[in-house]
Amino acid sequence: MRPSSHAEWEREVPVPESSRSDQRIGLLNGFAAYGMWGIVPLYWPLLQPAGSGEMLAHRMVWSLVFVAAALLVVRRWAWAVELLRQPRRLALIAVAATVITVNWGVYIWAVNSGHVVEASLGYFINPLVTIAMGVLLLKERLRPAQWAAVGIGFAAVLVLAVGYGEPPWISLCLAFSFATYGLAKKKVNLGGVESLAAETAVLFLPALGYLLWLGTQGESTFTTGGLGHSALLASTGVVTAIPMVCFGFAAIRVPLSTLGLLQYLAPVFQFLLGILYFHEKMPPERWAGFGLVWLALTLLTWDALRTARRTARALKEQLDRTGAGVAPVKGSTAARDSEIVASGTPAPDLAEQQSQPRAQARQQTL
Repeated sequence: MRPSSHAEWEREVPVPESSRSDQRIGLLNGFAAYGMWGIVPLYWPLLQPAGSGEMLAHRMVWSLVFVAAALLVVRRWAWAVELLRQPRRLALIAVAATVITVNWGVYIWAVNSGHVVEASLGYFINPLVTIAMGVLLLKERLRPAQWAAVGIGFAAVLVLAVGYGEPPWISLCLAFSFATYGLAKKKVNLGGVESLAAETAVLFLPALGYLLWLGTQGESTFTTGGLGHSALLASTGVVTAIPMVCFGFAAIRVPLSTLGLLQYLAPVFQFLLGILYFHEKMPPERWAGFGLVWLALTLLTWDALRTARRTARALKEQLDRTGAGVAPVKGSTAARDSEIVASGTPAPDLAEQQSQPRAQARQQTL
């Protein structure tokens, strides 16, 4: 994450007006994407009396309809042919589809059952879970500040478990399912809309079969709840895909660091909605747990800003040396960071900068 270093870079190296305009457009789209994800708890109760299972199935079906129509309009189908020839990537798509089904289902149930605050906690602790998975599964090395943040996050979960009388299962389920989803999508390496199309294609037939079964049992509300209710259920595809489209515009126009900061908007909005709109209770132990989580995220953000500032200085030094015909001193920090910036290859102590914000920001599909 590097908002401050990015600002320094703009002061030292003139940025074309067209680039500034692109960044403004990207920033607006980023706010729109995370803002929509943040206020989505207001949407799911509107779909009642449909149950959470029916809402989830409609989300799967109509999301595919919407993104398929969008891809037909822009004629972007070459990726699908390539994907079908790669069984390993197809398997990862199936894994991503499975865990996002769990994530969507738990989230919809949590919102409609009065657990909006606990759901928001899941997305607050998600970056910490992602970092932990990077260490355990990808053998990434953490800086001391990152270790401290993970430790504080673990302490927060213990405090909340004592306060609840049991572990915060909703938060943990959302955090771990979304972290696994991000890891699978990182390995697949597809664009946001294309990836959503592939995942919902995997989910489409089971979801459609479930909806047809509900109809035969007389339990479907799609045809019995009136035209407005049917339209709301069909709009689940729009609610799912539009933020992804906005995020796609943002991802290619603003620094990754900015997206890493914007990702906190969604759980902040959800938390505020839970407190101010849904009037959920916040006993002292819950405030204590959330306070520890926010402390951990503050530490992570500070560490990422500091690291990115160093990388920006290394890039400037590399450009200065290149302009003067002098290469960076081999083995120096500046040389190493310049090579990282130029090649895109993460060094061990920059693993989180490359994996955590990208996995969180690029894959968010609440």
